Amino acid sequence: MSSLAHQRLAEKPDAFAPDGTAVRLLAALGGGSFAHFELPAGAVSRAVAHRTVEEIWYFVGGAGEVWRKLGTEVSVVAVAPGDSLTIPLGTHFQFRATSAAPLAFVAVTMPPWPGGDEAFRVEGPWSAHVP
Repeated sequence: MSSLAHQRLAEKPDAFAPDGTAVRLLAALGGGSFAHFELPAGAVSRAVAHRTVEEIWYFVGGAGEVWRKLGTEVSVVAVAPGDSLTIPLGTHFQFRATSAAPLAFVAVTMPPWPGGDEAFRVEGPWSAHVP
């Protein structure tokens, strides 16, 4: 991909993340990558953590909840369009969409996503339910 990239959101997912969300790749540079994620209405992601990356999320559609655990700090927050949050390195996280609409967000991954072994499953507060 050129350093002067231009990317339009694809109609169909490019991949599915280890947590179960549909991923549509956007622009990337050496220090980070940007993608769109969507969890179907009523779905609950798999609980995961990352080995080497951290992320910043910005919600663009739907509503839901995000659980995060970093060491002894635990947070559950309601999210909707306009909200943002961080997934620091080592954070365990899981999220769920309300039944009204898919939960959609864009995220910056720093450094860029390295591949399939990056995420590993952890225990979360909810039973996962993804297509």
